[in-house]
Amino acid sequence: MVGAYADRLRGCRITVLVLTDDAGDLPTRLGAIEAGLPPEVAVHLMPGPPSRLPVALRAAGAAGAPVLSYLAAEGAVDPVALSAAAAGRPAEALLLAGANVALRPALADAGFPLSTEVELTDIGRRVGFGTGSDRSLEAVKEELWAAGQRLVDPYGMPLSPAPEVDPAPLARALLAELTRNGPRTVTELRRYAVTATAYRAVDALRALTALLDAGRVSRAPEQGRLGGDVLLTSVPSAA
Repeated sequence: MVGAYADRLRGCRITVLVLTDDAGDLPTRLGAIEAGLPPEVAVHLMPGPPSRLPVALRAAGAAGAPVLSYLAAEGAVDPVALSAAAAGRPAEALLLAGANVALRPALADAGFPLSTEVELTDIGRRVGFGTGSDRSLEAVKEELWAAGQRLVDPYGMPLSPAPEVDPAPLARALLAELTRNGPRTVTELRRYAVTATAYRAVDALRALTALLDAGRVSRAPEQGRLGGDVLLTSVPSAA
């Protein structure tokens, strides 16, 4: 993947650090991959469990540098490795763990300001992503949808990604968020959809539009584009 962006690496250096306690034939495979990479990219294989990631990053000279980590585990992700992954400036981490592992709390505890997690029902795994960038968060969520894997909606039902999906389950979740915590801006509700549910930011706009059309929420100002600073408030049901 790094090699595909070789034309963007002029003036930069990238270190790919592979940490594993079961290398197998990995050195041979990595050697073949490294031979096709541009000189700006260095690949290092280090033996050891995930808990050695802080040592590995220091050895690679990554202190204070941008760090993108991919951490995979059958159960929970090692908290020591996750904290080390969060030390980059900036830092982003993609996690793959068991379907029953809660990843967002672990990402938050490690120091990631923004995070999301999605259950992939077809493979029985859970994907999490931690970052400090709304743009990165939305991009990763879009990529998860583009992969075609079935997800899980806010009510535990299977959700098949499509360009446009039924906004009703997300609309109910957003309305519940407004009812619990009071008025929120469109930006805050978009972020809630991306972080706390399997949906994308664009789905949040469709769901909020549906709530406005149904009279379930009010907006301030009342006119104009449904932009990020528009404040939405839940409207009590007549029932």
